[in-house]
Order: sequence, then structure tokens, then C-alpha cells
Amino acid sequence: MAEAANTIKSLNGSALLEKFVIKGGKPLHGSVRISGAKNAAVAILPAVLLAQSPCVIENLPEISDVNCILKVMEALGAKVKMLSPSSVEIDPTNINSFVVTKEMAEGMRASSYFLGALLGRLNRARVAPPGGCDFGVRPIDQHIKGFEALGATVSIENSMVDARAQKLSGSSIYLDVVSVGATINIMLAAARVRGLTIIENAAREPHIVDLANFLNSMGANIMGAGTSIIKIRGVEQLHGTTYSIIPDQIEAGTYMVAAAATLGDVMVENVTPKHLESIIAKLVETGAEVEEFDEAVHVKMTKRPKKCNVKTLPHPGFPTDMQPQMAVLLTIAEGTSLVREGVWDSRFRYVEQLKFMGAKIEVDGKLAVVNGVEKLKGAPVKAVDLRAGAAMIIAGLVAEGITEVTEIGHIDRGYEHIAEKFRALGADICRVETDNVKAAIKNA
Repeated sequence: MAEAANTIKSLNGSALLEKFVIKGGKPLHGSVRISGAKNAAVAILPAVLLAQSPCVIENLPEISDVNCILKVMEALGAKVKMLSPSSVEIDPTNINSFVVTKEMAEGMRASSYFLGALLGRLNRARVAPPGGCDFGVRPIDQHIKGFEALGATVSIENSMVDARAQKLSGSSIYLDVVSVGATINIMLAAARVRGLTIIENAAREPHIVDLANFLNSMGANIMGAGTSIIKIRGVEQLHGTTYSIIPDQIEAGTYMVAAAATLGDVMVENVTPKHLESIIAKLVETGAEVEEFDEAVHVKMTKRPKKCNVKTLPHPGFPTDMQPQMAVLLTIAEGTSLVREGVWDSRFRYVEQLKFMGAKIEVDGKLAVVNGVEKLKGAPVKAVDLRAGAAMIIAGLVAEGITEVTEIGHIDRGYEHIAEKFRALGADICRVETDNVKAAIKNA
């Protein structure tokens, strides 16, 4: 029995053999506290490798992506000490490896940030291509362009990205497309490089600003983060620091949409309202009442949502990471809504799952036409990626009957204690083992 349980645990490292069971139809009420930003955490943690003394990172989200990154850092030679569930001390002094293997990188997109951090620290990095959610082709050509402009030689051998340099120096880099990943990686690689590096057409997301603030707190000289031109004047050394990660705008947006979709009344706490402006604008368009406070947002919906059109864009546009959740809200809205994906090629894979629940959605390339229905019906569905998984939970909360969401390891990558937080708002949701796990244990 124990051996079978251990085998299942090893297969189930990301909870892919568990599921959420949701009984829908209950409006959400109460308050929910938002955790630290996933997208900031997965950039800031690798950035610690650039320091020459320990760092303390606070307001870390308790998610599997963070756990994976901390394990990679230990494998590279860093000393990692958890001070609390949301606070960690990392000593990068004795980093002794520049290699992140496929096994280490599997399942998380942010493994690519070790390229920039290790190149900036050791002038050498050998990292497996990132995993994470499958939205179609996610090239790293702009990352490579940035590294080469700084003086590195980059090759791909045996499915590993290898970057090396005798010496890096500042350079001007124009990104052909707005890329969050490339912007972050160039910032990491350039922070300790002699001379001035200028990134033009840079991404402007809040976690780009948070990374710049973190690096500056270690002694870096980065200006312009949050605009399309970032200037990095390299410094010789970066020192340790204590830093608190910003709240997660996507987690906040997820609970805001869930409140509206369930005709609920929810106070979303520990947020930066400015980061939520595009989400708030669309919720108001659907008929939600939204009130902003210094560090909270109150969302209330008293009637069936109204149709609206959404197009995802780089920040400050509507976030692509909120597209699936918003689509769920529009499936029960009055009239026909249009959802255009302006960032990724294949982000509508979740639509088939919503159709199982009675949604009427037709997809043509990057456009989804959503014809609102009065009600969704509970059904077995799966989380095809992180944000689609959150969308399936919202769909289950609004649907009649029972919804089972499988492959929830995707959800655990980016949402801290999501079932517990929804239950605190009055939702009927629980995490259980799937039937095949129970059968395996019984037959052991």
C-alpha cells in the first residue's frame, strides 16, 4: 500500500491525478486576500543568482512553479531556507553549476530566466527549453537576439540552449515583438554588464517593473521599467536585499470575474488597483459594480451580465492571462460577444471544455464568437493549461449541477490554495483523488 502511494505521489508531483469537484449555483460573498504575483516571483527568484550575498524574498505565492524554481536553485548550488510559507532566504554565494536540465525545467515556462541570470553571473548558461502551458509556438528568438547583442554566442545542442561569452558589454537592442520573457532575460543578463544597455519596444507589465525594483534594491541601475524603453547601466556587483513581491493581478482578476459570474459580492484585498484597470473596465462594461480602494477592489453583480468585446494585448491592454476567465463570464451574458486573442496563437483550446457544459462558442483562428446562454450545466472537464483551469473552476461555480475538473496540476502552478479561498467565499468545491488513483491504491 505504501509503495503504491509513493509511486502515485511521484507521478502526481503536480497534482495531475487529483481533481476538483464543484457544486455550482452559489453566489460568492465575502473577502479574499490575493497572494504574491506568480509572474513576478518566477523572474525575481532567478535574479537572486546575480547577488553576491543572501537575499530574503517575501510575499511569495505558495505555488508549484515557485517550488520548482527553488529546487533548481538548490541544484545550482544555492542555499535555500524557508522562513515561512511565503518567505524564503536564498544564499547564492556558492553557485557551482550553469546547467538546468530538461528534468529540472520540465513543467515551468520560467526556466528560461535562468539563461539570463546564469549568463549575467557566470558568462555561461546551459538550459533546457522551457515547459509550462502550451499556447502554440513560443519562440525564444528575441531572447537570443538580446544575448547576442550583449556579446554572447548562443547555440541549441541536444535540446539545450547554450549561451556563453568571454565578456559581455552593453548594447542597444530593439525587440521585434513585445516580449515579456525577452525583456526580463535581457535585464537579467545586462544588470552586471559593463556599459549601457537599452531595450527598445520593451514589455511594460507590472512584473517587469517589480523585477527592475528588485534589481535596483540590490544595487542595479535600471531606468524606464514600465515604459517601452528600458535603460540598464551595468554595475560590477549586486548585494543581497530583502524584498516583497507585488500582489498578483491575474489572481485578483480571476476572483473578480468569479464574483461577477456568480452574481456575487466580493472584496478582493491586497491588490494594486492600477494594475487592474483593464480588467475593471471590462467588468463594468458587463454590468458589474466595481469600487476601488487603496489596496482593495469591491466587485458586485446583481443581474445577468451584458455582452462585451475583448481583445487581449500587451500591458496596459487586457491581459491574455485573463482571457479564458473572461470568456466564461461572457458565455452566460446576454447577446453575442467577441473575444480576440492578440498575444498567443493557440489560447482557445479550452473552448471545447466549455462546450461540454453547454456554452455556445465558435472559434476562427484568434477570434471566438460567444453567444451567451442563460445557464451552464455541470460536466466532467479538464484544465488544459493554467488560466484555462481557473476558467473551468469559474464555469463550475456558475453551472447547474456537479462539475469535475481534472488535470489540476496546471492550476497549482499559479494559484495558491484556490479551493480553500473559494470555499471561504461560500463556494462548494473540494479537491479529491481521481478514481484511477483510488483503484491503484486498492489493487496494490
